[in-house]
Amino acid sequence: MGEIITMRALLLKRLLQLVAVSWGVGTLTFILMRSLPGDMAYRIAASRYGMDAVDNRAADLVREELGLNHSAWSAYWQWFTDLLSWNLGNSLVSGEPVATQLWHMLGHSVVLAVAGILLSILIAIPLGLASAFKGGWLDRSLLMVSTTLRAVPVFVIGLLAIIMFALEWNLFPVAGFGTPAHLVLPALTLALSLAAISNRVVHTEARRVFGSSFFEFARMKGLSPSQTFMHHGARNIAVPVVAFLGIQLITVVEGVVMIESLFSWPGIGHGLAHAIFARDIPLIQGAALMMGVLFVVMNTLVDIACHYLDPRGGQLA
Repeated sequence: MGEIITMRALLLKRLLQLVAVSWGVGTLTFILMRSLPGDMAYRIAASRYGMDAVDNRAADLVREELGLNHSAWSAYWQWFTDLLSWNLGNSLVSGEPVATQLWHMLGHSVVLAVAGILLSILIAIPLGLASAFKGGWLDRSLLMVSTTLRAVPVFVIGLLAIIMFALEWNLFPVAGFGTPAHLVLPALTLALSLAAISNRVVHTEARRVFGSSFFEFARMKGLSPSQTFMHHGARNIAVPVVAFLGIQLITVVEGVVMIESLFSWPGIGHGLAHAIFARDIPLIQGAALMMGVLFVVMNTLVDIACHYLDPRGGQLA
């Protein structure tokens, strides 16, 4: 009964956080886009008809059609009332419902994010455990590589992956979408960026568990190293590692925007970048809102996972 109450309290807390994030992200995005210099109507007309076919008359027609000459308060109130009715509006460029466009892009972003996270786990956990167990030159080498990768922006890692695996060795496509091969380089880029830190978290937690009294006592009872690790080490290491993955989710959101733009991956990040250039405010607000919602949802799942992984029957945050 107590666990059910705790779970309900967590879900209520996350629901309130979701509402606050939705309002805050949408409002901040609206203010920032309205603060950009230049003629919004001209940019939208250029995105519709092409830069060479746009003149002041076309911009005036777009301004009149979309009501861009109305006050910012009027536009904000319209957005807010639409949001309360779960209506994200229509794209100023294509005229299609924003929800339809985002739903189409969401699947691609989720595939990339999940592939990157899973691949980072496959990289970080073995390397972190090996460096904790072996130490010495392996630990020092991994520390140097991890520090270097973390210091390099994710788009630089992506460019190096393109140069090495696509242009030099011709193993994978440079960019685009359509086959599983197109997913490899974007997912690898995201995975390397995430694993650069998470492998050190695994290393630190593994060293702490390997040197703990309960781990040594399990060995004294006659358990083999593998049995001791599986029964007394794995879950104790997993809890802080999974919790750190929750912190890394902001890196996932940031990385997805850059990686999708770099590799022309048709996800929310790629759509957001194009919408910013086109001043398509409803699509920008919708994409930012969707990323905020996904961040809260994924953090909730991480909290639940930590609760059930904790061998002490840990409490939800």
